[in-house]
Amino acid sequence: MHSKDYQQHRQRTHWEPPRSLLIVNKHRTKVVVDAIDVLLHWMPSVLIVSRAGPDAEQIDLIVTLGGDGTILHASSLFKIGAVPPVLSFSMGTLGFLLPFHIDDYAKALDSAFAGRATVLHRMRLACTFEGADGARIGAHGEDWQVMNEVALHRGSSPHLNTIDIFVDGQHLTEAVSDGLIVSTPTGSTAYSLSAGGPIVHPSLSALVLTPICPRSLSFRPLVFPSSSSITLRIGARSRASAGLSMDGQTSHVLGPGEAVTVQASRFPVPCINRSSIADPPVRGDAEGAGPGTEDDWVRDINSLLQYNATFRSKALLRHSRG
Repeated sequence: MHSKDYQQHRQRTHWEPPRSLLIVNKHRTKVVVDAIDVLLHWMPSVLIVSRAGPDAEQIDLIVTLGGDGTILHASSLFKIGAVPPVLSFSMGTLGFLLPFHIDDYAKALDSAFAGRATVLHRMRLACTFEGADGARIGAHGEDWQVMNEVALHRGSSPHLNTIDIFVDGQHLTEAVSDGLIVSTPTGSTAYSLSAGGPIVHPSLSALVLTPICPRSLSFRPLVFPSSSSITLRIGARSRASAGLSMDGQTSHVLGPGEAVTVQASRFPVPCINRSSIADPPVRGDAEGAGPGTEDDWVRDINSLLQYNATFRSKALLRHSRG
């Protein structure tokens, strides 16, 4: 997909009211079971699909109950093809992918079923693997779809990994480090951020390459356009294999000569925004963004990350809560 087409595909859009949905939840505690009962009572005429897959019934909407990990799991259910819009409810957990608390279910569902919901298409990564002989491993090149990040790491080995990095087929550098992370803008506030990577707005289309504890102090994180293809190949001189995890789940172990290639997926995850339930904008001479145009991300980096919070502002925040 061309970069221009991909950017247009990622813009906020409106969508049609759903007729069928899939509920994805964390462990079925009493709180979760009660929440499911409330949701089903609110929408009795909707077809509830029991599973996802190529031979499953059509799914118009995914409703998640849990934390960010529940959304990542929902994304992983759609390894091939498009992902239906995702409406995420927090069950008390804070997260960057949780625009709604379960207490807001009535407003959120009303907005979705009235066709007023707006979505942000969050980029995913498509991963393919190559053996030391250059032959592709696996029958389907895009079976592995990742929402947050792909991480190569030394695992339990005491030795640093030696990894050759190629961008669009051109050798960039040889990395000697604990590992490397390739993340989406959504994943830039996850593992990549802890490793010193940049925070990238999720509406951008980009690949973020972040080293994990590199031996060289000049090895800094890099941001590439979504049209780029990044190949990470375990160097022949590497003293250990590298574990490969996708969205926190270990999937492969790559030996010397083996590689993973990461690029933007053609199938992003459409996430419904909290601005969907805001009142219609009434604009006069007021400054700033009106209701319905607020950015969930701006709110989240302030409330969850305490972005640029000084000791004084933290003290005032604690005082105001008291």
